[in-house]
This record gives sequence, C-alpha cells and structure tokens, in this order.
Amino acid sequence: MENIENKIPNGENQDTQNSSFFSENVSSSNGLEAKFPLLRFRKFSHPWKQEKLSNFTSRIMRKNSNNETELPLTISSKDGLVDQVTFFNKKVSSKDMSGYYLLKNGEFAYNKSYSNGYDFGSIKRLERYEMGALSTLYICFSLKKHCSDYIKHYFDSLKWYRQIYVISAEGARNHGLLNVPTDDFFATTHYLSPYMEEQQKIANFLSLVDQRIEKQRQLVESLKKYKRGYFQRIISSLETSSFELKNIVDEYNAKSKIQNEFPILSSTLSGIKLQNDYFNKQAASETTIGYKIVPFGYFTYRSMSDTGEFRFNLQNIIEKGIVSPAYPVFKVKEEYNAEFVEYILNETDNIKSQLLIKKEGGTRYALSFSKFQTLKIDLPIKNAQDKTVSQLRFINKVLTNEERILSNLQKLKNGLLQQMFI
Repeated sequence: MENIENKIPNGENQDTQNSSFFSENVSSSNGLEAKFPLLRFRKFSHPWKQEKLSNFTSRIMRKNSNNETELPLTISSKDGLVDQVTFFNKKVSSKDMSGYYLLKNGEFAYNKSYSNGYDFGSIKRLERYEMGALSTLYICFSLKKHCSDYIKHYFDSLKWYRQIYVISAEGARNHGLLNVPTDDFFATTHYLSPYMEEQQKIANFLSLVDQRIEKQRQLVESLKKYKRGYFQRIISSLETSSFELKNIVDEYNAKSKIQNEFPILSSTLSGIKLQNDYFNKQAASETTIGYKIVPFGYFTYRSMSDTGEFRFNLQNIIEKGIVSPAYPVFKVKEEYNAEFVEYILNETDNIKSQLLIKKEGGTRYALSFSKFQTLKIDLPIKNAQDKTVSQLRFINKVLTNEERILSNLQKLKNGLLQQMFI
C-alpha cells in the first residue's frame, strides 16, 4: 500500500493530476454510459455506479419527544453541524425542543438554506456531539451502506448540486429555504464507487488532507491569539491619555459620481475585501453612483450587525475603493498612527465593553457614526504608537504567510474534491 500521508502537499500550489498515485480517466457526457472520476488511485479502473439517495440512506424522523437532548443545532456550510450558541452567540431555537428531530453522532442533515458559495445548501454529518436537536425544516438521514467518511467527502464536493438544481424551484423560498420536496430529494441520483476498498482509500486520503488543514488552522489561530496577547501586554505597559474619538478622527463623505468609478469594497469581520473576491460576484446595487469613496489609509465599518460585533477596517489594499452609502468613512488625524488606532478599536476590551452600551437595536444592531465618535480611546504618545506598530508588522508578516498556506491548502482540498468525485 502506498504511503499517502507523505504525499500530502504542504499548502503550495501543485498539479495534483501529475501525482504518482493517481490515474486519469475521461468522463462520458452520456449519463447512461460508464463514468469515471478524473483522479483516482491506480489500482482501480472500474466505472462508478449511479444510485438513488434512497438506496443508500434512510430518512430520520425521530423526535426529541422525551427531551433526550437540550443541545440545539444549526448547520453551517463552513463549520458543519454546530451548537446554536456557538454559531449565533445565542439560542434561536424554541424553548420546547420536543418537536425537533433528534440527530445522533454519524447521522446527516440537509440545510436547504443558501449561503455564500453554497447556492443549494449543505449536507453535513454530526461529528462534534453525541446528539442534538434540529429543526424539522431540515432533512435528516442515516446511511444504510457505504463508507461514512467517503459519503461525507462526497457531499462536501457539492457534486450533488446538479440534482438539486433540477428539482428546486428557482426563486421559491419557504422560511428562507429552497423549495426542495423531501421525496424528490431522496430520489436524486449519485455516482459512487461500488467498492468499499476504493471508498476507504479516498476517505483516508481526504481525511489526512483535512488533518493537515486543521493543523494549519490551529497554527493561524494560535498566532492571532499571540498577537492579541502581545498587543495587550504592550498597551498595559505604556502611559496613555484618554480621548473621545471625535477629537482624533474626521468623517469623510466624498461620493462616486460615475458608475463603477472605483472597485467596490466589503468591510468584513476579517478586514477589507474586494467585493468581487469576497462574494465571487458583485453584490452591490445596480448603480454605484453615490457610493462613498474610501481612499488608501482611511477607515470604514459596517454600521449594521446581526451579532452586535463591529470591525473598524483600515483600507490598505487599493488606492481608492467605494462602499455602500450606509457605511461611515473616516480618517485618523495626522498626529496619530492609523494602524495603532485600528488595533485599539478592534482588539481592546475597553472598546468592546463600550460598544455593548453604544450599539442600538434588537434583532439587528446599529452603530451610527455619531455614536462611534463618543467612544473613549486610550492612546500613548505618537512615538510609542509608531514603535508598537513596527513590532506588530513583523507578527503580521508571519501571520499573513501562514494564512496564505491555509488558503492554498483549502483550495487544494476543493480541487481534489472536484476531481475525485463525479
């Protein structure tokens, strides 16, 4: 047996089709003819077989009638089946969950809700908990046969979207969910390897890739934690003075005068992004005339938040961009270091505790620029700001490199999924 673990790439771009332990097959365009995955282990050459979902799964309709679990679950396209409190920072389920489905470890659920990059929803396996309660809006099922890890990776490949596209009514929504009838869902067909040995090989390999990605993710999170701790230690050691933000920032209200005058930006919880890159499409209004201009070195933030969390982003990726007119734009006065102010606004407990008081709203939270200006910020002298930023830039350089490796690994995984499944 080949030593697959030693052949997992380290995150750099590689041409996986040239890998020594894969052979390439050409897929037929006729659904009735034999079909083969583009990448597979050399030992295997047989065609894959088409199966109905109902042939290898059983629908789960067991209810949490005895309140066997008090853990409310939700399905995240990115994170899988997770505790609602972990995902939403609050419980959004009914107080009485006896009418919810009772899902057990190893079982699957389909979330018909679309999200960024997941136009036809997500199918995820319960892995983090022994059991949990899930809304009856979701479709739950268990496997009757096949390797569970193999099927998990197959659903992650999104190859099953072709079938959902056919049966879902375009634009039809129920509680924000795609209109996918349950009977039609279980009647969908899927091309799968008919042999357990091949399924297990594929599952083992992709699980090793997942483990590598998880180790890289943990490294990135550790670096972020170190950066936050380092900054907190620096701040606590410096002599500071307190200011209201209105004394150190100036609002900027220049607006675009022609359509698509500058690239559209998104202010996210992970920083400033080009909208086309972040959403893989333009999500702005049909007209961008009147959008606010954000020059390089200026700040913006999303004034509405579903979670109550706000991120104040320094625009440092292009000369000029534009954001929604609803987004405040401002600059830091020259006698202060903008990068240092960004750290203070986003990483200090003092600002976060003030935001709990300043934000307005119930189900959605708002932070107007006038409220933002009343925040009090503690700053050392300019020289100390500059020195601290210089030290943090080195940490950021290391962090950026490790984030790049993580991104490459994730892209590699997605590429493998597309080529190892039909």
